[in-house]
Amino acid sequence: MVALSRRTALASAAGLSLPRLAIAQADQRPTITVAVQEITTSNMLEMLAEQSNVGTRIFRNFVEPLVDTDWVGDMSLKPGLATGWSRISDSVVEFRLRQGVRFHNGDPFTAEEVAFSFSADRMWGNGPLGKNPPAGAAQIARRSFPGFERMEVVDSHTVRLVNRTPDLTLEGQMARTASVIANRRAFAGAATWQDWARRPVGTGPYKVTEFNPDRILVLDAFDEHWAGRPPIRRLRFVEIPEVASRVNALLSGEVDFACDIPPDQIATIERNPRFEVAGGVINNTRIIVFDKTHAVLGNPLVRRALTHSIDRQAIIDALWGGRVSVPRGLSWDFYADMHVAENEVPRFDLAEARRLLREAGYRGEPIPYRCLNNYYTNQTATAQILVEGWRAAGLNVQLQMLENWSQITARSPTRAIRDWSQTASLPDPVAQMVPNWGRNGATWNNGEWRNEEFVDLGDTLQTSVDRAARRAAWARMLRIVEHEDPGYTALHRNGNFTAKRRDIRWRAAQSFVMDFRGENWGA
Repeated sequence: MVALSRRTALASAAGLSLPRLAIAQADQRPTITVAVQEITTSNMLEMLAEQSNVGTRIFRNFVEPLVDTDWVGDMSLKPGLATGWSRISDSVVEFRLRQGVRFHNGDPFTAEEVAFSFSADRMWGNGPLGKNPPAGAAQIARRSFPGFERMEVVDSHTVRLVNRTPDLTLEGQMARTASVIANRRAFAGAATWQDWARRPVGTGPYKVTEFNPDRILVLDAFDEHWAGRPPIRRLRFVEIPEVASRVNALLSGEVDFACDIPPDQIATIERNPRFEVAGGVINNTRIIVFDKTHAVLGNPLVRRALTHSIDRQAIIDALWGGRVSVPRGLSWDFYADMHVAENEVPRFDLAEARRLLREAGYRGEPIPYRCLNNYYTNQTATAQILVEGWRAAGLNVQLQMLENWSQITARSPTRAIRDWSQTASLPDPVAQMVPNWGRNGATWNNGEWRNEEFVDLGDTLQTSVDRAARRAAWARMLRIVEHEDPGYTALHRNGNFTAKRRDIRWRAAQSFVMDFRGENWGA
């Protein structure tokens, strides 16, 4: 054993400690904490299971799709994990994959990983690895990609999406939350599909390091990200259900962002010069859904009366301070030439509602209305206004406050009215309407609403390459589902308001997505 002099020992110790000190001093990136009312609805981070507004908020930070979206701009499609794409035919699109991308576990991103992400193991069920996705996730996959046939590997950095039927929106389908790319090795190493879904491995700028459902999600910077080092060292989403508690946490400095702020809180927050509220109208519409199998709502006249008993502008004025607007049903100007500008929501007309109820022979039978406590901003107050309006028309609607989405959607003879929202993530109605309202869509499978003419038109919307025929089908679909045989009625365009520290330069999206990439960050 060689004895060290005191000077040599000190020098050695200094040599060992200096790199650590230098690294610590070099990384001056902040830890940012975001207060949310809910982190996930499924207690999972796999987007096939977490098709929700709250899941949409977090996903883009740790997983990525082939096609990205200009979330803080005009919502147009742009390159993501694919640098470009081209049409081979009406049912085949070829994607050129970005090179030099790595997953959080160090694995290279290749065409094989893309093919795996759309395989039976992860998405459709009955895969050779035996980790079959839960029924709900497989249903979401089938609804999201109804014509999917296969993802074909051309070479290590080229894939082809092959559809069974023509589809003008295939490129946009690859921008869906359900289209994010998963790591095959990490999936294979997980004990179950659900274990994978609690700690997914993706390619995003941040990686999952802690997930405690209903409490906290911690994401750490992935410094090997293909776009460079992320601007935040650690990103924490903490669950604080009550609005007042989220606001207090922001004002006290406990958190840096507070989500889902009602408009009546904006002035209070901004009286403090250290804080501001970002956001506005987003591509999401609040709706209520009708169950046609309910004994009373089986009569379309009663459902039509419900739609005419809603003073939508009064809701906007009372609860949103005029910051959102009455929509044209679920037709959006975002749809460009597919927008049906002549479509309107049913007018507020209590006399017409009462006439329809007389014609229906309605005698005051109770109609249950299932609601959550402010999952949506102003949800409870909106429900109370709706019930009063329906009462004025002679409708006996009974509000039922429930705890979770499983209770909201559960089939039973008492399911009649429930809350929901619809998002336009692609500039075409097929992405919104067919998975939710079409053949084998969410409401079809839930047994809530079916209309044979509507679903046949949905097939045209999904597979036709004749834009005029597609638009005509879409216009007729709106007439059926919003007016003649209501499956839902639109209440208002949704708003998303996020309170934050004023010194942080960050832009809110036209979506629930919170984008913490370098291009959307400054301090």
